[in-house]
Amino acid sequence: MLFNSVEFLVFLPLVLVVYYSLSVRAQNLWLLAASWFFYGWWDYRFLTLLALSTVVDFYCGRGIRRGQSQRAKKILLVCSVATNLSILGFFKYFNFFADSAVDLLHLLGFSASPVVLQILLPMGISFYTFQTMAYTIDIYRDKQEPADSFINFALYVGYFPQLVAGPIERASRLLPQLESKRTVDAGKISEGVILILIGFFKKVAIADVIAPVVDQIFSDPGSHGAGTLVLGVYLFAVQIYCDFSGYTDIARGVSGLVGVDLMVNFQHPYFATSITDFWRRWHISLSSWLRDYLYIPLGGNRHGKLNTYRNLMLTMLLGGLWHGASWNFVIWGALHGVYLSIDKLVNSARQNGALRGSLAGVKERLASASVVKQAGFGGAFRSRSGGVLRGLFTFHLVCLTWIFFRADSFDTTMTYLDGLTRLGAALPFALDPWSFLRILPPVVVLVFVEVMQYRKSDHTFFRAWPVWKQAALYLVVLLCIFTFGAFDEEVPFIYFQF
Repeated sequence: MLFNSVEFLVFLPLVLVVYYSLSVRAQNLWLLAASWFFYGWWDYRFLTLLALSTVVDFYCGRGIRRGQSQRAKKILLVCSVATNLSILGFFKYFNFFADSAVDLLHLLGFSASPVVLQILLPMGISFYTFQTMAYTIDIYRDKQEPADSFINFALYVGYFPQLVAGPIERASRLLPQLESKRTVDAGKISEGVILILIGFFKKVAIADVIAPVVDQIFSDPGSHGAGTLVLGVYLFAVQIYCDFSGYTDIARGVSGLVGVDLMVNFQHPYFATSITDFWRRWHISLSSWLRDYLYIPLGGNRHGKLNTYRNLMLTMLLGGLWHGASWNFVIWGALHGVYLSIDKLVNSARQNGALRGSLAGVKERLASASVVKQAGFGGAFRSRSGGVLRGLFTFHLVCLTWIFFRADSFDTTMTYLDGLTRLGAALPFALDPWSFLRILPPVVVLVFVEVMQYRKSDHTFFRAWPVWKQAALYLVVLLCIFTFGAFDEEVPFIYFQF
């Protein structure tokens, strides 16, 4: 079931009406039934995978806590992790690795026939398998107590607002909320409705409107000139942000209506002034998961610079592969690994004073140029032009990687990159005047909302405004949705495929 569907607009009010009339224990049972119905609406057969992961991790978690020896605990942890990775590996990566093995054998001069299975990828499988693995790993590390109630744990795994596209919640944060009594007051309802409205605005009025233009450009990059290809990259950067952060906004809003607070998964990533800063703001639940369960166990930055860069590269390579079974995603991850390594190298050199002399003159000139004030997620824009320039540079580094992320094959990517060099090519421009006029107003509204959220450190900052100002903003957002929004078809969220 999609958030942006008629079915969901019927489903959610029915869930809430019943939910508000029940006791806490009954509320969790009802939410679990609703969550499984929500997931099974797409394909009920994959409920068996969700159930398998839930049962295995619930009992492995309890067994790890009660284990009499470290060896017994480790066996149960391996059982949990192996089960989840086996489910994920078979349904998401079997054909990819089979095809890659055949290609390698052909390269070595051996003959081999491809083994291809018609495997349908379950929605959200990467999200809930990572979430349940984190649960058992944290119990093994003595950072988490196992859930006492199977119902509560099953709800933690299958909680429908964040089940299919995150955020990837830690048990230490979400489970206590599901185990305790929840209250829903007017403030939480107001905040939830606002987040849902913003999420639908991002998804329907921007991402879904941009999607056909991006599809047209990326489907045949060889038929477009450099200007159109540059536009395609910029548009995809906007599309994927609005699509994914829009989903998170809706998820947080819906969850708030039942009294459960989900983590912020995006903190205005395109305002980042470095790649490291970008990954502190983009898909925060995944980047923190990779840090805590992969990068740090590999050694983090504890064993010298070379090992640090190796660990960064391995982490981002696997992070790229997490997104999809494609070499394009692997390259996307590798590029971010290289960016992060260079960023760490430069920062290390600055800290050691190696760059102080060469940068002194530049810093002095930049210090006198006040553009806008910046101080992080909740602050104002920095008052120096250097911050803006670093932000623009970071944004374009990210845009380069989006080409690999969006293109459907490596050949398409190479064609796209080659086309960006054909500056003088007289080829038709993909964006007609109507499409431009349809996209521009919502994007202007988005920029205003994003800047204000950034400056006020609050995603629902306008709740503090006078009623007339709030009403004006909501009216503008609703007008954008119903005037420019794409209602021709229900466009799935991009991250559903991951």
